[in-house]
Amino acid sequence: MKIALDAMGGDYAPEQIVAGAIDAAQCFDCEIVLVGDQDKIQAQLDKFPNWENLKITVHHATEVIEMGEHPAAAVRKKKDSSLVVAAQLVKTGECDAVISAGSTGAAVTSALFILGRIAGIARPTIATPIPTGHGVTLLLDSGANVDSKPKHLQQSALMGSIYSECVFGVERPRVGLLNIGEEKTKGNEQVLSTYPLLENMHTINFIGNAEGRDITNGTVDVVVCDGFVGNIVLKFAEGLAKTLLKLIKEAIKNGGFLAKLGALLLAPTLKKIAKKIDYAEYGGAPLLGIDGCYIIAHGSSNKKAIKSAIGVACEYVKRDVVSRIRENMQKEEMLANDQEK
Repeated sequence: MKIALDAMGGDYAPEQIVAGAIDAAQCFDCEIVLVGDQDKIQAQLDKFPNWENLKITVHHATEVIEMGEHPAAAVRKKKDSSLVVAAQLVKTGECDAVISAGSTGAAVTSALFILGRIAGIARPTIATPIPTGHGVTLLLDSGANVDSKPKHLQQSALMGSIYSECVFGVERPRVGLLNIGEEKTKGNEQVLSTYPLLENMHTINFIGNAEGRDITNGTVDVVVCDGFVGNIVLKFAEGLAKTLLKLIKEAIKNGGFLAKLGALLLAPTLKKIAKKIDYAEYGGAPLLGIDGCYIIAHGSSNKKAIKSAIGVACEYVKRDVVSRIRENMQKEEMLANDQEK
């Protein structure tokens, strides 16, 4: 298995990207192709003794798509950018998956332009795992489409259910539609139109509307919404987690001897909690619906996050998620046609 890794994408590229690749190559059974400026990548590789013994190679690319550039224009113009070249390696069959921590817009655009969509899928969707007390809740869409139609949400539900089952091992994942209340009569026009579509699907376990609190309490495995709402939910969750940890540290620091003693006793538990809510533990979010494996990593990914993202890509390819989505799309269409007859 070969993973094309955009070494120039992200806030801490290429240093943290290369470091993450080194760690991943020692952990996962895959070959990693670092795509980007060969001299800059090599300078980082040289920091690690005996890196030549690992399954890591470099594929030179002369350009970089910056975060502020218009996604479509940049992908069209910068044909030799690390992000575009990495996607091309998957398109030609030289690699099995692509990972980038660069511009999300450019990543989605390159995936659509180069890899294309699975037959029948109208729009791809970003599926982001949110930690809960019982595992994870898969939130989608978390940023690929800010204006989604009911059909797009219906397809997101199917793809999210398949991914949850394949990668997280959830049997008959519970799928909820994000709304302002549990009642099926609540919500805006988009949600009201989507509800009956999900209710009539044959290949998912739709349990009705899910409220914001259901995302983290573990009562639902897959939560469906459009990318505008999903991205706000995701960013709010990230900010809240960081703020809570900061408040805990400040309370301990200013709480005197007893607070510090209590913190010392609770240190192992606090570390477990911090680890569970750390995005770096989950690596990257798959772009579902693309005819290939495309993992979008967090823009602030450190080496741990990159290592985790490579692990996600390996599982995605190993579980053959693309084929599973294609098969279930066909099955859902066939059952829907039979019902109409």
